[in-house]
Amino acid sequence: MYVPPFEITPKIIDLISKISEKIGEINSLESSAHHVELRRESRIKTIHSTLAIENNSLSLEQITAIINGKRVLGAPNEIQEVKNAIQAYDLLLSLDSTKEKDLLRAHALMMKDLVRNNGRYRSGGVGIFNGQNVVHVAPPASSVPALMKDLFRWVKRTDIHPLVKSCVFHYEFEFIHPFQDGNGRLGRLWQSAILKDWKKVFAWIPVESLIQKNQAKYYRVLRACDATADSTAFVEFLLLLILKAAEEIVQNEKRVTVKVTVKVTVKVTVNQKKILEAVKKNPHVTLDELSKKIGISRKSIAANVKKLQEAGMLKRNGADKNGYWEIVG
Repeated sequence: MYVPPFEITPKIIDLISKISEKIGEINSLESSAHHVELRRESRIKTIHSTLAIENNSLSLEQITAIINGKRVLGAPNEIQEVKNAIQAYDLLLSLDSTKEKDLLRAHALMMKDLVRNNGRYRSGGVGIFNGQNVVHVAPPASSVPALMKDLFRWVKRTDIHPLVKSCVFHYEFEFIHPFQDGNGRLGRLWQSAILKDWKKVFAWIPVESLIQKNQAKYYRVLRACDATADSTAFVEFLLLLILKAAEEIVQNEKRVTVKVTVKVTVKVTVNQKKILEAVKKNPHVTLDELSKKIGISRKSIAANVKKLQEAGMLKRNGADKNGYWEIVG
């Protein structure tokens, strides 16, 4: 059986321990009233970041609007990329990370109406580019089916820790670069698929956002590992990003819990609390929608919204038609 070249270093062992501890903290926060909204925010960040890495220019607010079923102005192919990514990540929990056919199904969905051969391995040569610079030249297309079968055989049979397995797969997948296009977003998606098979919460941890922020180093580490024919440095790099993403989830949950608890108990009426909760779930909600949802007149909604704005707890960004609400303070 093919075994990818890498080593388990003391640094990797330490990172596994720290990540496991943070995942335990995240699981303990699942009973929080805000965890559903935080999951939603994390998913939006994930989709925005994994597409931004591929030069999609749509903003976080535009992607939120698309998820909410609203129309946005933008390049048709970029809007299609977002719609495809939404569907692919919605499929995440049902994907079996050990099955090659599920990977092909995910690619077919992620690249629908973007490439002709979505869901099929490439027939020509490809490489990884960072801007105009070639980072990696992939193996010939004729080798791809056998290389992918070997990789999935290893994924299914290895007893290595899932955190390490996910990182090694990510590296090997990008090395093979099995598709004509969409390899980056599929590699990131499949790392999440492997991790959620270990701990389901990884379906909502936005590791992609940290990869985006550290994109230059991501490519440098890939290039260095290619030179040494060993993915150890890439594993260490990705584990550190996973740890930081988990730490951010814990910090955000604690910050939101404290902020909302203070505001609700000290400054907010029942209807104002309902308005804040509705805005958290849908920043693009309208006054008419709030009126129907909460069961009071539009005039009362407007008066309560004004009080929240005057108290510095609610902010309106953008115009009435295309803007969105933001909870502040």
